[in-house]
Amino acid sequence: MSDEGFITSLVVIVAVALFLVASLLVPNFFQWQNVVNLVTNNWAVISLGIFVSFLLVSGNFDLSVGGIVALSGVLSVWFAQSPDGANALSSGLGMPYPLAILCALIGALAIGAMNALFVVRLGIPSIIVTLGTMMVARGIAQVITQGSQRNTNLPDEFGFLGNLTMFGTSVKLPVVLMLLLFLVAVFVERKMVFGRITYWIGANPEAATLSGINRSWHITKLYLFSAAVAGMVGILLASEFKSGFSNRGTLMEFDALVIALLGGIAITGGFGSVIGMFFGAIILAVVTSAATGMVLSPDWQFILKAIAVFLAIVTQTWAVARRNR
Repeated sequence: MSDEGFITSLVVIVAVALFLVASLLVPNFFQWQNVVNLVTNNWAVISLGIFVSFLLVSGNFDLSVGGIVALSGVLSVWFAQSPDGANALSSGLGMPYPLAILCALIGALAIGAMNALFVVRLGIPSIIVTLGTMMVARGIAQVITQGSQRNTNLPDEFGFLGNLTMFGTSVKLPVVLMLLLFLVAVFVERKMVFGRITYWIGANPEAATLSGINRSWHITKLYLFSAAVAGMVGILLASEFKSGFSNRGTLMEFDALVIALLGGIAITGGFGSVIGMFFGAIILAVVTSAATGMVLSPDWQFILKAIAVFLAIVTQTWAVARRNR
């Protein structure tokens, strides 16, 4: 078994163990519906975590995804609102809803292109760039909503995508799209050259360049894909709640980074997997859900997340080092 497979197996074992411990501490936790809820309630963070993981593997960060979620959701509402509202927050550009979605995605891609420009062309560290673009995106959303939210004068079809259930069940379209995106990401990571190149760039950037890999273009595509997924998440959340809220997606960039690290992805690049990220999301969901079930305050939940990340990084480093002795 490779080191990557070993760490992924370790993450799966930890996820199962934590679920069993939580089942002992929290009444009615050990239920199939609760297992389903751990995935369906976290579809947005898992979706964001996919390309955050790819970027981490390539040796780069993307902390802008939370801001893009807010911006794309606000833009989709503003573009779709009728222009004859009673006040500024109820008046928009009156675009047809499909066009409003397209333009909101273009806004998200603009942030992704900005990330690529500063990271790839200007050589500024990605953690600094994406932290800045996250604040820019959220700042634009706050300007458009005047620090509040837009939720009136919307067309009837605006709430369709976010609340559409599939196959006669209670599972919504965003959850199905997340699962499809996850399966495609696993296939790309395991079977396609694109995935292998991502690992090569993260493991040894100079060797990848000398091998003829266009490192700049590859990282640019990763940032554009990440921004597109974040834009999609923001649009679907805006549709689900029928509102554009400038604070939506707050700390989602942190959660996406947390689940990637919990899943065994190396913060230095070149190591990890999307499958590990998925089970990292399960670990975070179990910790958060169990803390809620034990009636812990949100402050303690935040501390538990931080402890979980610290322990995950230390444990994974120790396990790999001990295994390779």
